[in-house]
Amino acid sequence: MSERSVSHICPDGYQRMLITIEYDGHQLVGWQSQENNPSVQGFLEAAAKKLTTEPTFIYGAGRTDAGVHATAQAAHLDVPKHLDERAVLMGLNSWLQTKQISVLSARAVAADFHARFDARERGYLYRISERMIPSAIERHRVWNHRGDLDTRAMHEAAQILIGKHDFSSFRATGCQAASPIRTLDELSVTRTDTEIHIRARARSFLHHQIRNFAGSLVRVGTGKWTAQDLARVLAAKDRTQAGQTAPAHALYLTSVRYPDLAET
Repeated sequence: MSERSVSHICPDGYQRMLITIEYDGHQLVGWQSQENNPSVQGFLEAAAKKLTTEPTFIYGAGRTDAGVHATAQAAHLDVPKHLDERAVLMGLNSWLQTKQISVLSARAVAADFHARFDARERGYLYRISERMIPSAIERHRVWNHRGDLDTRAMHEAAQILIGKHDFSSFRATGCQAASPIRTLDELSVTRTDTEIHIRARARSFLHHQIRNFAGSLVRVGTGKWTAQDLARVLAAKDRTQAGQTAPAHALYLTSVRYPDLAET
């Protein structure tokens, strides 16, 4: 059953809670529940069942892939009215059967609020390390690229992708989105010590879109491509023309925004 086929209205006797979640995606199969595989949604729903004493579905703002992390994923669930925000926050964390996931906040919201469909902007961070010797500690958290990258050239080229475009060249071949048209609000490239950070903001993204941006921008950073090459790739509307799909383990969901709520 799809999320859209489920009623948006919280049932009588319950209240809807918006939760903010942090997780380390290493060794998780991603957000979405999969039978006999560790997922973020699966762990949260198991904890919620313990808290509410009944099956409780949790609706996420986005379905991150295997290995992808989050510092501020958003989701909602319906809980009995006797459970207040603190009880939900502390209860979920108490019942979680993994230290890779933490619930950072819980907030009562309107009965018809939906974490996925009401989101107006999602923000992501992609981390690239230039260390000659890869970090042992960060090996599951950054993409290590030996050799210097021209971050100024990468940032300038990235601005070509800002705005409303057909992003067919940057979507996964198996992407199930009905349309490749998306409006990109931000794509920036900055340097922090030995790391390069790519930040992206949009209402929604195509499957692998940011990771394909990262793989293509690295080509610019190494001097193999110019900004004009990136523009050509965008215009081609052909996935085979773009750069590699960068590794999942360096991608982070960092924010989800709603029109009438503070940033989660």
